[in-house]
Amino acid sequence: MFKFLHAADIHLDSPLKGLSRYEGMPADEIRLATRHAFDRLVRLAIEERVQFIVIAGDLYDGDWKDASTGLFFSARMSRLRDQGIHVYLIKGNHDASSVVTKSLHLPEENTHLFDSRKAHSLEVPGVPAVIHGRSFPDRHVDENFAAGYPPRDPSRFNIGMLHTSLTGFEEHATYAPCTVDDLHAKGYEYWALGHVHTAQEICGSDPYIVFPGNIQGRSIRETGAKGCRIITVDDAHRVSSCTFHALDVFRWQLLEIDVTGAASISEVEQSVEKAIRAMEQAPDCRYILRIILKGETPLAAHLLSTEDWRDSLRALATNTGSERIWLEKIETRCQPPRQTRNLDGPLAEVAASMRSLNAEEIAELFAPLRQKLPDEAKAQLSSMLDPASPEYAALLAEVEALVGARLGGQAVTHAD
Repeated sequence: MFKFLHAADIHLDSPLKGLSRYEGMPADEIRLATRHAFDRLVRLAIEERVQFIVIAGDLYDGDWKDASTGLFFSARMSRLRDQGIHVYLIKGNHDASSVVTKSLHLPEENTHLFDSRKAHSLEVPGVPAVIHGRSFPDRHVDENFAAGYPPRDPSRFNIGMLHTSLTGFEEHATYAPCTVDDLHAKGYEYWALGHVHTAQEICGSDPYIVFPGNIQGRSIRETGAKGCRIITVDDAHRVSSCTFHALDVFRWQLLEIDVTGAASISEVEQSVEKAIRAMEQAPDCRYILRIILKGETPLAAHLLSTEDWRDSLRALATNTGSERIWLEKIETRCQPPRQTRNLDGPLAEVAASMRSLNAEEIAELFAPLRQKLPDEAKAQLSSMLDPASPEYAALLAEVEALVGARLGGQAVTHAD
């Protein structure tokens, strides 16, 4: 019997996005979040007495800003070497051979990097296991790498390491595309995949096909627990357990709160406090929340058009969470009560005009703004302004509520 640890998408020294402007957040800890998560990985491997670790791509987030990134990783490899733990690496799209130009000497006794020219196999010393893998030569790989992997070794437990988008994950950019059938065809006992940041078992037996997810969420798009898998293999070369272990030090979470009927900001605060206290919290993790306020309330116009109440909610979250919870953003998707909406005359015309816009008109209207945005923001804006998307429907409801309140002369009489 033996155990190994499967991780991927470390993105070492990648920043947690969108937090620098908020006062009170532990800036130094946030800046080093991926390092702290990797330290947890090293401790877990030692405590669980795994024989080896596989890291399926994107160890780094890109080329290093300075040598400290490489020095940190080299020191952790030395620590694992002293414990007799081997580490096997492949490069992904973020740390492909053509992307990361800097390098440092790593302890050769226990650190093994797969070549990018072709797939090959490495036997694990002292363990009846063989690992097959190939690194990315460049950031963009549209070749099916899996098709060229070596044949199965029938005398050993076979692990395939692959950084891939895998057919069926269209929300992720396509890299080294392949199908589940392609992986089955190799006959390996375990496929250690990387690239998809959501932890999941694609197949739970014959063979195991697993995305462990990344070890530290970096934005609100990566919510929930992040970590790795520890796999136990029995003497018959079969997986007897494949267990997820959380490693993240900051956890992103989306919290939707219904404030229907709230007539004062204090009532909104009470609803927020109640929702935060009801959260399940891991004792060794801090939380970064995005709160979405929804429902019908006479405060809709005030919540949409003013900012003063937001800081009080941030302070409330910090105090309620004993400085273990921070608010990253507060979204308001509230509407005024139906019986108070006045959509007669000009208001009805405004609402009808907003709802009649088609995709082409919207694209033309926002074209100047879109040109100034980075690629990631462009994609997000395109989704928000697609009339068929739920994001557009929510945005339109917010605009309609705000315009309706303003043009209808609705006074904000219930705000604290």
